[in-house]
Formats: sequence, structure tokens, C-alpha cells
Amino acid sequence: MRSQNPNNGKSDDKLRVIISGGGTGGHIFPAIAIADAIKQERPDAEILFVGAKGKMEMEKVPKAGYPIEGLWISGFHRKLTLRNLMFPLKVAISLAKAWRIISRFRPDVVAGVGGFASGPLLDIASRRGIPTLIQEQNSYAGVTNRLLARKVDKICVAYPGMERYFPAEKIVLTGNPVRKAIQDNTASRAEGAAYFGFDPERPILFIFGGSLGAKSINEAIAANAALLRERPEVQVLWQVGQLYEAEFLACETAKLPNVSARAFISEMGLAYAMADVIICRAGALTISELYFAGKAALFIPSPNVAEDHQTKNAMAVAQAGAAWVLKDSDAREQAIRKAFELLDDETSRRELSGRIRQLAMPDAAAHIAAELQQLASH
Repeated sequence: MRSQNPNNGKSDDKLRVIISGGGTGGHIFPAIAIADAIKQERPDAEILFVGAKGKMEMEKVPKAGYPIEGLWISGFHRKLTLRNLMFPLKVAISLAKAWRIISRFRPDVVAGVGGFASGPLLDIASRRGIPTLIQEQNSYAGVTNRLLARKVDKICVAYPGMERYFPAEKIVLTGNPVRKAIQDNTASRAEGAAYFGFDPERPILFIFGGSLGAKSINEAIAANAALLRERPEVQVLWQVGQLYEAEFLACETAKLPNVSARAFISEMGLAYAMADVIICRAGALTISELYFAGKAALFIPSPNVAEDHQTKNAMAVAQAGAAWVLKDSDAREQAIRKAFELLDDETSRRELSGRIRQLAMPDAAAHIAAELQQLASH
């Protein structure tokens, strides 16, 4: 350990790790996958998560079996807003709490996965000489990680070419961790179709916009009932998302006999397994899961995310010839037509499927866990 590490002189040899960050599933699920990989290698390791109060990590992490503490922290809004007046106070209080958490838990190493909470935690850890690592899931680095880059020891990335944002000597290309249920999915098309009540001999289109839903994708599907009615042989599984359950489950498209609309789908592995074509957003987690699903995808990146990073993610995959990309503003007019075009073109589907599979990095979580253990041993 470094001489200033507060963990010096601890009474046991257990590995202690803090993983900080969250805000979205794209941050939380990779973080849990990293924790699971550490536990697989070091079953006696103690792992503490630190998230932002009121964010989804405060619910998801305990469900995965790990303790979590919350910081009173949120982002700085680019538009002038009263909430920004609270930002300096939140930062000061979060830095103080981060100091107390580190003093009490005495970590050997601290990891940040992006999101508001990782800023204060990684800042204090680096100031106290504790080895630190950040994981950047996107092809466009987030603000928090860009600010932390000069302070941390290692930066694990999912895409090549990240020297644009980070010091090259700190970068390790690991890929994004993916839930084991998706990575190790062995379900067949027939099993997936049986689970959702579909005919495996007919084309299947799977549409989703994340667990909460994507309003513009939902509006595009809802506006194309007539088009879907013209192709009754095409079966559609449509996850509208929990935010839009009332609005879209009652629409005309949702009531078509060849459409199964649901608020939420928990068995994503089965849905991926049966799908011929997938329409979805282009978040880092979604794209990483599709590497393993190996299906032809039409990405409709969200325009409502920081620095338009979903478009950059999607274009990185499209430039490898591994997916199609459609602008959000064109979704209403073209999404279903483009999906039909892919469904009718077996050669293109097979090519996209093969190329997207080649982008998978199956040992990402284990690789990041190994980097963390190496840092902790220094």
C-alpha cells in the first residue's frame, strides 16, 4: 500500500473496495458485475457501494446483495436554475461525507463508474493517496470522468481511441461488463418464442427503450399501427417502459393481434434469443448486451443525453458495419419501415449479427476486477 493510505495497519488481509457512481442502469449494472467478479476471485472481499441519494442505485445495489451509502449530490444543470444554487453546498457536504466513509471503511482501492457520486468519492480517495480507477462505458467520455482522469491511477474503457479524452498511459481497454445472465445466455429462439407466446417460424421484431421507456420510440410505434397491420406475419414484442404504461398500452398499435406490448420485460435473455431484429436506444449497457445477443439492431440514439453520447456510441458500432442507426427525429417516419427492410433481408441480418458479435469482450468484469486487485496490492 502507499504510505499515506489510511488502510495501513489494518488488522486483517481482506480486500476492501469502494465502488462509486450510478444514476442509470448503464452505470449500475456494470458496477455490480465488477463487484461480482471481485467476489468470485476473492470471496472474503468487503465491497461497499456509494451512490447518490434518491437515484436507482439505492434500490438496485442492495437487491444485488451489496451495502450502499448515499451522498446528497446531483448534477449541475446547464440552464440557469434555482437548483444550481444548491450545487456548491451539495458538493461540500458530499466531500465531507466521502471523507468520513473512507476513514471508516478504510478501502484498499476505490473505483468510479460514472455518475454524480463518483466525483466526490474519487476526489477524496486520490487526495488521500488511495489507489483509484475509473470505468468509462461510453465512446464519448462523461464530464465527471474527464475531470477525474488526471487524478486517478487507471482508466478502463470500452472503446478504442479514448486517448482523445484521457492520458494514454493510464488507459486499459477492457470493454463493458455485462450481466452474467445476458453474457452466458443459452436460451434458444424456440424457448424465447414459447415464453412470449410467439411462433418461432414467423419473423420477430423486439422494440425497447430501456426499463423506463423512450417516449419518441413509443410515439413512432404508436403512429404506425396501419403499417404493422399490413404485415400480420411480423410479430412484435414492445416494451413501452414503466413511465409510459398508461399512455401506450391502451393505444391502437398495442391492441393489434401481432403485437405484444408490455410495461417491462424482466427476461431480456429470452427476448434477445428469439428476436430477428431489435429497435432500441444506444446506451453503453444496451450496446454491450447486444454484442453478446448478436442480433441485427437498429439504434435510435436518445438526443436527450449529455454531449449526445448515445449517437457517438451508435456510430462507433455502425462504422464497424455492425448496426444500422436512425436519427430520433426520423423514427416516426422510418423506424418500422427500416425494421421491415432488415426483416426482409436475411443477408444483411446475418452480416450485422456476425459483426456485432465480434465486438464482444467477454472478460470485461474480470479484467477490471484484476486491475483493481493489482492497484490494491501496490
